[in-house]
Amino acid sequence: MAETIEALERRIDELRVAVREAVLAGDPALASARRAELRRAEQAWEDALAASGPQALAPLPEPAGSLLPLREQVYEALSLLQVPAAPKLIATVHEAFFGSTFPTTKVTSLKRDEERSFRTSPFARPYYICAALSADYLSPSRGLLAVSTWQMERRVIGSLSPRVDFLTAAIRVADAIERIPTPPLTARRLLQRFAASIPGASGEIRDQVNPSVVRQAADAELSVHSEADSRMRKEAADRARRQLADAEQLFGTRLQPVTDETGADAG
Repeated sequence: MAETIEALERRIDELRVAVREAVLAGDPALASARRAELRRAEQAWEDALAASGPQALAPLPEPAGSLLPLREQVYEALSLLQVPAAPKLIATVHEAFFGSTFPTTKVTSLKRDEERSFRTSPFARPYYICAALSADYLSPSRGLLAVSTWQMERRVIGSLSPRVDFLTAAIRVADAIERIPTPPLTARRLLQRFAASIPGASGEIRDQVNPSVVRQAADAELSVHSEADSRMRKEAADRARRQLADAEQLFGTRLQPVTDETGADAG
C-alpha cells in the first residue's frame, strides 16, 4: 500500500536526521545509504503530491538542493566546523560535504527568527542558531553564527579568536575529508583555500593538498595562539554568564557607545 503524504513527510524528517547523524559520526557508507533512502522518499512524496489533485499538477519550483529547512542546513555545517562562522563559509561547507547550498542573504532573517522564537518560548527547541559575541562588549559579533548548545567560551570572539577559529575550521575540514573515501571536488577546493592561508600547509604539488599536512600546519600555528585566546575567551565567557540573561547570552547585548570623561561620544 502506498504511503500517505503525511507518512512520507514523517519518514523524510527521520531520514534527514539519520543522514546528519551518519555524517557527523564519520560513517560515509551509512550516510550514502541514508541519502539514497532520503532521495527515494522525497521522490515518493513528489509523486504522491502530484497525484493528490489538479491543484498539484503545476510545476514545482526547482529546489536549490537540500529540502532541509535552512536552520538545519546551517546547523549541519556549523556542527562540522565546531567554530563560529560567517554565512558564506557555512554555505560553502554545506555544499562541499552535504551536497547543497543556500542563499546567504536568507541567513540574516534566520537569526532574527531564531531570537524571536527563543524570546517567545525559551529553550523550547533542542538548539538555536545564535550569534557569536564580541569579547569586549558582549554584543553580536557581526556576521558570525554559532550554535546555542556550544559552551560560551566557544561562542565569544576575542582579538585572537578569528585566527584560532580559522585554523580549527581547517582541521575540521581536513578531518572530514579524510573520512570520505572519494572526497568531492568542492570539498578539496575548500581545503585548498584554507591551506593557502596557513604557512606550510600547501605542500609541494600545486592544487593537491594533503589533509594531514594541513592539519599539522594548522596545529603548529594553533600552539602559538591557543593559550592566550583561551584565557581571553574564558574571561569574557565568565563575564557573560554573570551579567547577561539567557537571551543575551545567545544573541548579545546592544552595543554601548564609548564615551570620554565628559560624557561626550569618543571619536
